Amino acid sequence: MGIRLAVVGCVLWSMWCAWAVGSGALRAATDGQHAREDQPRGASGAVAKPPQLSGTVLDASGAAIAGATVQIRSANGTVQLTTSSDANGYFALSGLSSGDYRLVVSNLNFETKEIPVTIGTTEALAPLRIVLAVSSVSTAVTVQGRADSLLGIAESANQGTVGASEIDDRPILRSGEVLETVPGVIITQHAGGGKANQYFLRGFNLDHGTDIAITLDGMPLNLPSHAHGEGYSDMNTVIPELVDRVDFQKGPYYADVGNYGSAASANVVFYKTLPENFFELQGGEEGFGRAVFGASQKIGSGNLLVGGEVYHDDGPWTHGDNYYKYNGLVTYSQGTDDQGFSITARAYRGTWNSSDQIPVTAVPLVGFFGALNPTDGGNSDRYSVQAEWHHQSDNSRTQIMAYGFYYYLNLFSDFTYYLDDPVKGDQFEQQDSRFVAGIDARHTIFSEWFGRHVENTFGAQIRNDWVRNGLYRTENRQRTDKNDVNACNDEPIDACNTNPTLVADLPADTDVNRFTDTMIGFYAENKIQWADKFRTVLAVRGDEALYNVTSLTPSYTATELPGAPVVNFAAANSGTATKFLPSPKASLIFGPWSKTEFYVQGGFGFHSNDARGATQREEPISPDNPFPTATPRIPALVPTKGAEIGMRTLALKHLQSTLSFWCLHSASELQQDGDTGGTVASLQPSNRWGVEWANYYTPFEHFAFDFDMADSRARFTSIDPADAAPGSPGGRWVPEAVGWVVASGATVHDIKRFYGSLRLRYFGPRYLTSDAIYRSNSTALLNAEVGYQINRTWRISCEFLNLLNRRDHDIDYAYTSQVSPTAAPEFTDVFHPVEPFQVRFGLRYSFGPNRNN
Repeated sequence: MGIRLAVVGCVLWSMWCAWAVGSGALRAATDGQHAREDQPRGASGAVAKPPQLSGTVLDASGAAIAGATVQIRSANGTVQLTTSSDANGYFALSGLSSGDYRLVVSNLNFETKEIPVTIGTTEALAPLRIVLAVSSVSTAVTVQGRADSLLGIAESANQGTVGASEIDDRPILRSGEVLETVPGVIITQHAGGGKANQYFLRGFNLDHGTDIAITLDGMPLNLPSHAHGEGYSDMNTVIPELVDRVDFQKGPYYADVGNYGSAASANVVFYKTLPENFFELQGGEEGFGRAVFGASQKIGSGNLLVGGEVYHDDGPWTHGDNYYKYNGLVTYSQGTDDQGFSITARAYRGTWNSSDQIPVTAVPLVGFFGALNPTDGGNSDRYSVQAEWHHQSDNSRTQIMAYGFYYYLNLFSDFTYYLDDPVKGDQFEQQDSRFVAGIDARHTIFSEWFGRHVENTFGAQIRNDWVRNGLYRTENRQRTDKNDVNACNDEPIDACNTNPTLVADLPADTDVNRFTDTMIGFYAENKIQWADKFRTVLAVRGDEALYNVTSLTPSYTATELPGAPVVNFAAANSGTATKFLPSPKASLIFGPWSKTEFYVQGGFGFHSNDARGATQREEPISPDNPFPTATPRIPALVPTKGAEIGMRTLALKHLQSTLSFWCLHSASELQQDGDTGGTVASLQPSNRWGVEWANYYTPFEHFAFDFDMADSRARFTSIDPADAAPGSPGGRWVPEAVGWVVASGATVHDIKRFYGSLRLRYFGPRYLTSDAIYRSNSTALLNAEVGYQINRTWRISCEFLNLLNRRDHDIDYAYTSQVSPTAAPEFTDVFHPVEPFQVRFGLRYSFGPNRNN
């Protein structure tokens, strides 16, 4: 039935396209690309009186500047009229008395231009062509989407912005897929429900956020020393309809990006004022239902925005996720880009069941969408408040942002099933509760050195997490002691020589801690425009980690061992740790020549390790370490270093293209461990290198095409036996590292009130073991969306997810597990499937004073 629906939808869409071509709709779009009729017409169709003053605002490359402020001032400087350029850079002004005026055109990141104009009593002036030069050496990315030019603004080929229109044009299965608008990023899920997504980029399996720094309006989303994994970043708190844009950059080259930013950083920027108020209902197969709204209103001298979301989904799983999600957002803002402030409060609550990953050998038992432990799942909360203030003058700019939030997660998982305890199973619980507070302040001074435009920025970032988290053994979500029947296989000791079937006790309270995790970062950055075609960005950053850990794990007596040794975890694993890392960075920018810029970059970055690992001397008693085991402390911070060359070009009309070649060295890996569900540091350093090519093409006014491709390689610097298949000496491949990634799409909008998009996402095969013996298959998904604007108020839409109904894997691992109490342990591919073909419908109602149509 689903396939038939897809076929019918495609046929209807093809018929409409054929009709549109025949009727001339597409020809009209072609002829009118980025232009207007020479003779504007009124509502009746008669030729309207032309504006007294009109024109187009462009940058030096010839690209339109949207949102430029255009003012008419009298001779004494009094503002008479104000307007803004539209998406094509066009503006028009009328209603002026005859006389002499000054036309003042300005936009953030560009120099203001003043033009004397004389308004006559008869004919209107000919349309003006106004070109704005880039101001100073500002590289702030404030454009609204990939359709806008970044020549003269960006510091690298890998830096950019994706605007709300491109996000809205994409069919989305999960809210985290907002980040798939970043070229090269893949978002997956290895469990169901409200667990954080899995991120892949630049040769990394980033787990839940180990080397990608994600912020919401500048507030960090990553959680250090998290109970499930370092840098855990849960995008379920994001409402896609309220996202204004996503600013992204890749590599350790940016002074204001600290922890987790080695692979990339992304700032999800939310609206302060909505283009239009809305309420939308969505529904579909597999128990999917969603209601979302957003509204903004002028209040006093500021604006109030409120938004919310209620969500439910079961998914295709044999045991439904029953995922309920509640999101809310309130923002009050005042001022302009030059001076103002905002205060934002967010709230998120989620509860779910979870169909975790299963080995391929379990499919005959539970089915392709089945689960070996239907009691897995969890619940999570996040409540935050943040405030931002900024002020800019001719000589400086200051921005201060402070934030605080409460976070909670209770997660039940089972990745090995009956491997360790055939009676009670291998389920475990991870609990994380924390309060977080932080501040991010920066001050930029605009000046000239020997006639050269200069910007010097000084910044400080301080964050403190007050954390209590724990790892517990559970059965059906109840904490309980367990027995490890494979203890001698996991960790052979002398006692195993006389008793090879020795059973180790696994206490319910495996690892419980209370601690503070403090990060202090500061940086200085210098930008100089040495010549018209050459500028530099030089910076140095310093970061200090301070951990103070109190172990609450009960003392353990190994009664199964001779002498019954006792481990006092409170004494062994409590303590403090500190680490300071300097990180110099540099960027050289050449051009533009023929609308093409070139970039050379290099820099150092870092990621943090878990605070608990930085202070512990005894491994917690677990299936990985069933007997008392001493362990060395790990460093609090791990350095990375990288380099990159790239180019950005608009040489071909209506095509924006970037190309970059990069490399990255990490002193240690943070890898997802399928046996424990957490992240572990590798013994070997690693090297990564690759190429990225991103393209955005707008040949006609109503059409957009994008094609992004990336290929990466990841290798350890020496043989890694720990991540090899059984019996293998190991190899140098980094397990689960992403290689080929292709994302491409075509979008049609605003043609006879129709819009639609078709998107392909290809995720290439990955080696699952360091010896390359186990390898995943590739994943290819085709999604589509079509919609119709019924009138000024109502809109309907339909999403087709996994249009080809492929039975691919969302993610793959390789490790040892046991699918039943009586089965034999087996090392094999473990996977989580993609969701099958499904259809989702939406009905949207737009209202309020902000409507722009």
